[in-house]
Amino acid sequence: MTRLQALDPKEATGRSKELFEGIQGKLGMVPNMMRTMGNSSVVLEGYLNLSDILGKGSLGGKLGELLALTVAESNSCNYCLSAHSFIGEKLVGIDTDTLQAAREAINNDPKIAAALQFAQTLIAKNGRVSSEDVETVKAAGYTDGAIGEIVAHVALNVFTNYFNNTANTDIDFPVVEAATV
Repeated sequence: MTRLQALDPKEATGRSKELFEGIQGKLGMVPNMMRTMGNSSVVLEGYLNLSDILGKGSLGGKLGELLALTVAESNSCNYCLSAHSFIGEKLVGIDTDTLQAAREAINNDPKIAAALQFAQTLIAKNGRVSSEDVETVKAAGYTDGAIGEIVAHVALNVFTNYFNNTANTDIDFPVVEAATV
C-alpha cells in the first residue's frame, strides 16, 4: 500500500499541473513516481531538471540507464528497477542480459564496468571514496567531468530510490524486484 498519494493529473493545479502536462506530452503518460512527486512541485521540477540536464551530458542514455539499475539494486528500489529495466529495453534498446548484469555492476565493456563499479563504490562508501577509487575510474578512461556526471547520476538515482521506497510508489511498469531487500 502506498504511503504517499499520487496526484491525478486531471485534478492537479498550479505548477504541478503545468509539469504534468509537459510530462504527458513527452511520455504519453505521467508515471506514478512523478504523480507522487507532484505533491510538491519543487520536488518534481527539481527531479525533472536534473534528469533532463544529465541526459544531455557526456555519458549518454545507455550508461545512464545502466547506472540507474546499479543504484536501484543497491538501494532495493523495485520501482526504479522496474522503470529503468523497461526504459532501458524498450526506449534505449539495451538487451535484457546487459540490464540484468548492470544490477550487479557488471558489463562486458571494461569502461562501462568501471563506471558501474564506481557507482556501487560511491553508494557503499556513502560518497567517501578513496583516491584509489577515483584513479581506477580515471584509468578506465573517464575525465574529471565524466566522473562528476557519474556522481550526479548516482545522486539523482539515490534520490528517486529513497523517494519511491518512502512513498511505496505503485509500480506502473512490468515489475522487477531487487535480489535482496
